[in-house]
Amino acid sequence: MKSLKYYLLIFVIAFSISCSNEESDFNRNDSDNVADTEDLDANGLPKILFDVQLPTMPNNQEYIIDLDRWKIPDTSTDAVKTTTNLQAAIDWAHKEGYSRVILPTGKYLVGKDVNDIFQGGIKIHGNTEFILSEGAILEIEANNKWNYCVISLDGDNIIIRGGTIKGDRDAHIFTPRGSDGKTAHDEGHGICVWNNNNVLIENVKIHDLTGDGSLILDSNDVTFMNNNIYNNRRQGISIVGGMRIEIKDNEIHHINGTTPQFGVDIEGPGRIDKDILIQKNYFHHNTGGDIVNATGKNVYILDNVMEQGEGSKYVDGPIVSWHKTHNIIARNTITMVTGSVNGRLGYIQYSSGGDKGHNRATYVHENICNSCGMYMYKSSDADVRRNKFLGYFMAFTEFKNVILIDNLVTYSDEHPKLRFCWSYRFNNVTGSASGNYLGDTLEEIPLSKTTPHTLQCVLDGW
Repeated sequence: MKSLKYYLLIFVIAFSISCSNEESDFNRNDSDNVADTEDLDANGLPKILFDVQLPTMPNNQEYIIDLDRWKIPDTSTDAVKTTTNLQAAIDWAHKEGYSRVILPTGKYLVGKDVNDIFQGGIKIHGNTEFILSEGAILEIEANNKWNYCVISLDGDNIIIRGGTIKGDRDAHIFTPRGSDGKTAHDEGHGICVWNNNNVLIENVKIHDLTGDGSLILDSNDVTFMNNNIYNNRRQGISIVGGMRIEIKDNEIHHINGTTPQFGVDIEGPGRIDKDILIQKNYFHHNTGGDIVNATGKNVYILDNVMEQGEGSKYVDGPIVSWHKTHNIIARNTITMVTGSVNGRLGYIQYSSGGDKGHNRATYVHENICNSCGMYMYKSSDADVRRNKFLGYFMAFTEFKNVILIDNLVTYSDEHPKLRFCWSYRFNNVTGSASGNYLGDTLEEIPLSKTTPHTLQCVLDGW
């Protein structure tokens, strides 16, 4: 006879397997909420449970750099002398214990040869607030290097505030790289936040870089606030390994030149990108798109304005997310003028197919898409509520467990062909739907949690 201990062991093993299967499947049939375990706010969105830590200075001692004492040119001349002497002044202030270092108004040309592919700028030490006075311009000298940092950060607890940081894109020499002959030269950055913690970038104009306005690499607690970031070749801000990142109240625009060409790109394969808030920014005239999330988990995209802009063309579209990412997309206003390679899609979730690879729903709430729609495919678990897709469509393909509540889709006279089969479009989709309108008409959408739904017109090839 088997002992009681034996049966208890069997029960524990069976229970563990059952819990594991439930977590991996995540196709719940007992609730209209696709994520029962989420801590939701009053509007049904996951609460923001992380705080981005701001820098705090150890003292209020202030040093205004004495240009005469340090023999620093301020007329955009002699980059080597400017770099050497300005760095000496910054180093001295740090050693003397000054936490606030102020660069007077002027034009400062920097740049110093480091190696065959990297051009150095200036370094700001930890526990330092570096202020560029109104009218102060820090510009990299024209060079032929693949990589450069106008400002790099050396340590933690750093603030960069005010003034202008300018790249050399108009005068850059795109010399072929010795290793492969390529000339992309897409790693010239305004501010390099590499392995730094507790960083604030505020009220800075950052433009004309051959790469990104700023590259965040393996850093934590980084805030960008009230900056104007524009006319960079590759990106406005790239996040390549970052936790607790906040990008708020910035204007990011006219990103163009070399792929991906997004306002914000979260793309750190093999690294951790997590707890990211992108809120209340104004994006416009960005060639690739405005926000792309390729690797980020727990990414909040809230209250942004995204405009394609007259005379501008999107490659991918305003908001793009990839397979295995976590996204909360809410209260954004998106306006498209023409289509991208994806058509007029304000939000598209790409997929590599198969299981989505994570146990978190995608939330899409209360967005307004002017002349654009959304499309998600080959994935599962989406909570889509109270959105307005004006003049385009909402579509799902090979998707499990989508919840559609109180959305509005309208037609546009400019796209009469969309009236048939392209409003609420489904191909092999499970879930539930209620309160959704097509224009002024309540749209009956026969989604089921158990039986996949496909429109007949899709089966007919429309």
